Amino acid sequence: MMPELGKYAATVLSSYGISILLLVALTALSLRRAARVRRELAAVEARRKP
Repeated sequence: MMPELGKYAATVLSSYGISILLLVALTALSLRRAARVRRELAAVEARRKP
């Protein structure tokens, strides 16, 4: 069910594509950073315990 976009089809579809790619990239970077911070926190907590 694709709406008729006429002469703007390429612009609209490329905008959707770029937006999806940016969302995927931001999600991946956030998940990667969260994992790194979690590892660093675990290391700090392990050093703190006697």
